[in-house]
Amino acid sequence: MRVGFSLGANLGDRLATLERVCDYLSELFGALRLSQVYETAPVGCPEGSPAYLNACVEVSTSMAPEAILRCCMEIEKDLGRTRSGEYGEPRTCDIDILYYGEMTCNTPELTLPHPRAHVREFVLRPLCDIDPLLVLPGQQLPIKDLLSLLPADGGVTLYPL
Repeated sequence: MRVGFSLGANLGDRLATLERVCDYLSELFGALRLSQVYETAPVGCPEGSPAYLNACVEVSTSMAPEAILRCCMEIEKDLGRTRSGEYGEPRTCDIDILYYGEMTCNTPELTLPHPRAHVREFVLRPLCDIDPLLVLPGQQLPIKDLLSLLPADGGVTLYPL
C-alpha cells in the first residue's frame, strides 16, 4: 500500500529532526520517496510560533494504518515531542499520515485521508515533488492542480540544503 506522510518541525534543529524522522521511517518501511524540504510560516499556531521545516515522504507497506499511527506517535515522542493539548503548539516533530492507498476512515484516533491535506500548501507543495499526479481519496483533482488553486503566497519556500 502507498502511504504518504507529512513531516514538520519548528523547534530545535529542525533539519536534523526531519533527517532523524526519515531514518526511523526507513528502518520501519525500507525505501522512502522523499520531497524537497520547505520552510513554512506557521499555520493555525499560537502567535509568535517559529517557522516550520516541512517535507513529505511516501512508503510502501502492508502495516495497518493504526499500527503506523502508533509508530509515528512513538517516533514523535522519541524525538522530544510533548503534547500540552494546545492546538498548533510548537513542536520538535510532527508526523501526519496523509493517505493510505485509497482508504478512507474516520475514527477518534485517525482520519484518512488527512482532512486538511488538500488545502495546505505546506503539504501539497512537497507532496507534488513526490507525485504531482496523485489524486487523494475523496478529491477529483491531482495534487498539482489542487496546489494551483491555492493563493500565490502561502508562506512556503524551498529550504536551501
